[in-house]
Amino acid sequence: MMSKDTNFSRLLKQERSSDRCPRCGKSRMVIDGTGSELYCSDCGLVVKEKIMDTGPEWRSFSGDEKGDRSRSGSPTSIAIHDMGLATMIGGANKDASGRSLSGSMKSTVERLRTWDRRSQAHESADRNLRQAFGELRRFSDKLTVSEAVTEKAAYFYRKALERNLVRGRSITAIIAASLYAACRDAQVPRTLKDVAAVSNVKKKDLARSYRLLHKEMDFRMPVTDAGRCVSMIASRAKMPESTQRRAREILLRARQVGISAGKDPMGLAASALYVACTLEGTEKTQKDVAEAAGVTEVTIRNRYKGLREGLGI
Repeated sequence: MMSKDTNFSRLLKQERSSDRCPRCGKSRMVIDGTGSELYCSDCGLVVKEKIMDTGPEWRSFSGDEKGDRSRSGSPTSIAIHDMGLATMIGGANKDASGRSLSGSMKSTVERLRTWDRRSQAHESADRNLRQAFGELRRFSDKLTVSEAVTEKAAYFYRKALERNLVRGRSITAIIAASLYAACRDAQVPRTLKDVAAVSNVKKKDLARSYRLLHKEMDFRMPVTDAGRCVSMIASRAKMPESTQRRAREILLRARQVGISAGKDPMGLAASALYVACTLEGTEKTQKDVAEAAGVTEVTIRNRYKGLREGLGI
């Protein structure tokens, strides 16, 4: 194969503008995966060498090409008690050559697996985090929140554990309160009632734990936008998209006029949806909207009256 000539820079510019050979112009350029070179399949001109492979990196260590060929595990995460950095002894009782282990060696490896699992949660703080984050994953799946919210909840819980706020209190209640705080921080429309339902914690106990975190950790929670609650309520009540758009317009006008300040976002969004239903001709009662939003019918009526009078609808 021919080496690069003195006009390599000029050829490289031509090669970038075309997939043909910059010298002969006859054949297409070919990438050699073994030598990591870009060369012409006709004249053999090497245009690039030592090309970095940006594809997935894998290698089979078990000797089975159909097995798991990943070289790296899951990414690190603070929602795992050990940050996802711990190693694990595999369950295949085979050596590096793929041969089965003897009986005595199998028992030895099994003991190593047992002590490996025990060593990962040796201290009480690790066992606490393992139990809390296991429940956090379950609560997050039931609430269908994003991974960013789960990570934020894990961060809040780790800070609470560092300040000894978990000692003497329920782990479930504190991790549920951390998840609710993360939802508030990310402005995800999840109420105390929703979190209490999935965590099997009384709403009163959950509110007490959240107030504790809010006081001791000095949270600065943003005010939840009522417009973010519209989609969730409309989905539960099975309302059309046109009603949702009209409700968002009503909430925008209410914010501009200044009649939405100090109101519960969920109740305000539910009332705006009910106003939109009356304007769009959607057959939904106050009871239907109240049940979907988790508020009382009295709240719907009071906010409905305020929106009609304040906006002149």
